[in-house]
Amino acid sequence: MKLGILGAGMIVKDFLSMVAGLPQIELKGILGTERDLVIMEEFQESYKIEQIYTDIDECLSNETIDTIYVALPNHLHYHFTKKALESGKHVICEKPFTLSYDQLLELESIAVSKNLILIEAITNQYLANYKAIQKELKTLGNIKLVECNYSQYSSRYDLFQEGTVLPAFNPKLGGGALMDINIYNIHFIVGLFGEPEEVHYYANIERGIDTSGMLILEYPDIKVVCIGAKDSTSEIQSTIQGTEGSIIIKGPTNIVDSYKKDNERIDLKIHPHRMYEEFKVFDKIIASRDFEFAKKQLDHSKKVMNIVEKAIKHAGISLG
Repeated sequence: MKLGILGAGMIVKDFLSMVAGLPQIELKGILGTERDLVIMEEFQESYKIEQIYTDIDECLSNETIDTIYVALPNHLHYHFTKKALESGKHVICEKPFTLSYDQLLELESIAVSKNLILIEAITNQYLANYKAIQKELKTLGNIKLVECNYSQYSSRYDLFQEGTVLPAFNPKLGGGALMDINIYNIHFIVGLFGEPEEVHYYANIERGIDTSGMLILEYPDIKVVCIGAKDSTSEIQSTIQGTEGSIIIKGPTNIVDSYKKDNERIDLKIHPHRMYEEFKVFDKIIASRDFEFAKKQLDHSKKVMNIVEKAIKHAGISLG
């Protein structure tokens, strides 16, 4: 993979700290704003990134780049993914893919028409511990209840209370607890049980944005609650309860650090960094042009985005 990175924020810093372990990924360029130049120069020196850009068209005209990693704020995902696809680049886009289901369908259409890989960077779907949990489900009997709680008090919430609205709490920029933190829970659930029959989102809404909320997903025989909070905190864990046992996952659903079944702690991860396994897969499917696998993952992302759209509508939130 010959990669161009869009963004210079915390997620990019986190990604770069891991990518040396995947030498097959060549860092061809990074794009940011003029304000990002200092940090991008530091990244360039530390991680041997070939080029720095502040102009997207110049970046996309670099013919040595075959793949773009969109790691920008939520509201920019659709626009920059579209530009990258139209420029003939494969795209790995951070969550949430887009702010609406229709936007994702449009991006899919462009990718298909140009024979390009389009995939969402969502860590839990590729983690060895998560894959093990998928296989363990059949040992739990009839699954009845599932709870995922990812509640993490945000320092930005204090500023929000004082009147300073940063992107994390800005509805126009796709902020809020559902899109920022609870979406990991949704991916976790959809990867295990598919798309639910009903979706309800009961949110604490302040100034038009959900600062926390409970998402209820109803399946024929399973009831699921996904809790996401940026205005309060609790023990972060998930529980899957069946008639013949349960699984408890300590920590957030984007890491799946380990899980407990029958009082036995199980940890099968192959790398300490949560992003390693997904990017290893991304490199493989882009190198082999595995469109069948990419379509399967994109179908998963569409199910998630459909749930998000229903939740937003139920809560009366308007994003973008």
